[in-house]
Amino acid sequence: MRPVRFQLELLKPQLLMDEARIESTFVFYGSARIPEPDQAQARIDAATTPQQRKIAENLAAKARYYEEARALARIAAEYPVNEAGCRHFVVCSGGGPSIMEAANRGATDVGQTTIGMNIVLPHEQAPNRFVTPELSFQFHYFALRKMHFLLRARALAVFPGGFGTFDEMFELLTLIQTGKMKPIPILLFGKDFWNRVVDFEALADEGVISHADLDLITWVETADEAWRAVQAFYHDSEPLAC
Repeated sequence: MRPVRFQLELLKPQLLMDEARIESTFVFYGSARIPEPDQAQARIDAATTPQQRKIAENLAAKARYYEEARALARIAAEYPVNEAGCRHFVVCSGGGPSIMEAANRGATDVGQTTIGMNIVLPHEQAPNRFVTPELSFQFHYFALRKMHFLLRARALAVFPGGFGTFDEMFELLTLIQTGKMKPIPILLFGKDFWNRVVDFEALADEGVISHADLDLITWVETADEAWRAVQAFYHDSEPLAC
């Protein structure tokens, strides 16, 4: 049955997105643990140990990224449909909570459809309520899920996150570095966070990547800054062709 499931997970999202005239996507990666601002203080108050409180405070400090993801998704979702009816920069996330929810929520705010690519995990992760039902996909295999994240991606925003975010981000960087994928804007939100957890400059200084590889990353802090970077990358704000 495994080959059949592979086939289904490869073909079903492809067919449904073709049917929806989705030509390209704007993909959002990020933590499933960052609270939205309204919930941040409650999580701090619920902590029962000093360690839990410190972690809650660290996550609360990142709560602004929920709003930035939501704002960027609103901007991307309003990108005009072209004359042929093809849709570009359709918001796509992992379909879960936190940053993923914020992205889907932003698209919903402006009445646009939005994609959720959820994954079956040992602990249940249900699709968030802002994913468009007919574009809510449930994967068993991370590899196929990551493939679908990137097949139509024309821009990608990476917010602070953990192992899953690292996995997705570094696979994208590797694909572009090795010429397996055309370059797209890779927008990293939160330079202080990323420089603390990954020393990109050290990788280049040690010679295991080239300094030119660092140019694959664009550092941003706000939704407006991110969207300007996307426009600058494509040198054109007119609707893209099918």
